Amino acid sequence: MSTSKKVFVKTYGCQMNVYDSERMVEALGSNGYEQTATPEEADMILLNTCHIREKAAEKVYSELGRFKELKVEKPNLKIGVAGCVAQAEGEEIMRRQPLVDLVVGPQSYHRLPELESKLENGGKSIETDFPEEDKFTVLKNRPTGKRAPSAFLTVQEGCDKFCAFCVVPYTRGAEVSRPAEQILSEARNLVERGVREITLLGQNVNAYHGVGITGKEWTLARLIWELNYIDGLHRIRFTTSHPNDMADDLIEAHASCTKLMPYLHLPVQSGSNKILKRMNRSHTAESYLKLIEKIRAARPDILLSGDFIVGFPEETEEDFEDTINLIKEVKYGQAFSFKYSTRPGTPAAERAQIPESLKTERLHRLQDLIAAQQREIQDQMVGRTVRVLFEKKGRFAGQMVGKSEYLHAVHVTSENVAIGSLESVRITKSKSNSLTGELI
Repeated sequence: MSTSKKVFVKTYGCQMNVYDSERMVEALGSNGYEQTATPEEADMILLNTCHIREKAAEKVYSELGRFKELKVEKPNLKIGVAGCVAQAEGEEIMRRQPLVDLVVGPQSYHRLPELESKLENGGKSIETDFPEEDKFTVLKNRPTGKRAPSAFLTVQEGCDKFCAFCVVPYTRGAEVSRPAEQILSEARNLVERGVREITLLGQNVNAYHGVGITGKEWTLARLIWELNYIDGLHRIRFTTSHPNDMADDLIEAHASCTKLMPYLHLPVQSGSNKILKRMNRSHTAESYLKLIEKIRAARPDILLSGDFIVGFPEETEEDFEDTINLIKEVKYGQAFSFKYSTRPGTPAAERAQIPESLKTERLHRLQDLIAAQQREIQDQMVGRTVRVLFEKKGRFAGQMVGKSEYLHAVHVTSENVAIGSLESVRITKSKSNSLTGELI
């Protein structure tokens, strides 16, 4: 089959969308497409969208507007919108932006070859239902070409938590876990193609409860232990976790599983119990801190990352100070923080909102604290020896860039480092967002 057609994919949002975009390109390969890095070269443009942040849909319409002239120049150019904005606003996208030919939700992208074929005669395709078939079963065969040393692998999708601020249960659906054998097969394929580090993905990845090889349900910890036995796989990570699903066997895996890296992203969102209850988070600041204590007892050197929402409806200065105090107690090596933004259809969107200027002021204070903690932890790495998985060449001659077990970016200057190699590096300098070291 000819592979002369080209597809350009722009990915927004989370790591799961990065994974989904890869699978979309693979799926369209059966229709003769290969990926291109520029929209000008493309026969099809796909925007893989995220609906988490404010004005997500407007950003998509703005991006689509940039392709109007390109569509005039190339009348046969096909333009599609995929992902969570597509799921939430499929019909509206078609109505507001007639140049869009294809809309497909995140649970239906395995149907892309079929949907794309319908466009040949000037038709349009929209698929935003939650299909009965498992998309991963349809997409089970992955290519055999060489891969970068690190890869994402989705193991769980959807969410049953219904946090008051979040659209994920409506765009990704209920929690579903992939069968273990399907995941292990995909992991082996990735390793055969040169992958040395796999990050397991899920909206609530530690809620994983897929069918195991013996037919019994496996936890995420059980899955990690099985991945641990794959020859050639050096590192395992997972994200994003919910505090309520951080089970004892997963904490124990951090203590005992040599391939599971000492890094954990565990969002808390707020340090105020009042706000946590308003958010429907189902945990308290105290229960979160006790959990952190257990995790650090199991793996004392673990680097913790978190998520914070500032300016949630009804957040007082006292509530915000509770969050600041929690951050001071935990000491995060990394964190993601955002001003609360209303998402249509979520409970919190109907509540009285805090002034934008106050949200901004609080966000700056919180980010200043996080930045100071991050820099302090990075500075403490100087003089230590870490193991670095090298992923690419740096910007300067002879420079190579990789990541430590703690997910810090590390630069070295050497002619003796191959992409995909795992090397011991002594850290010599701490920069704002990276470390510099020398090979041992």
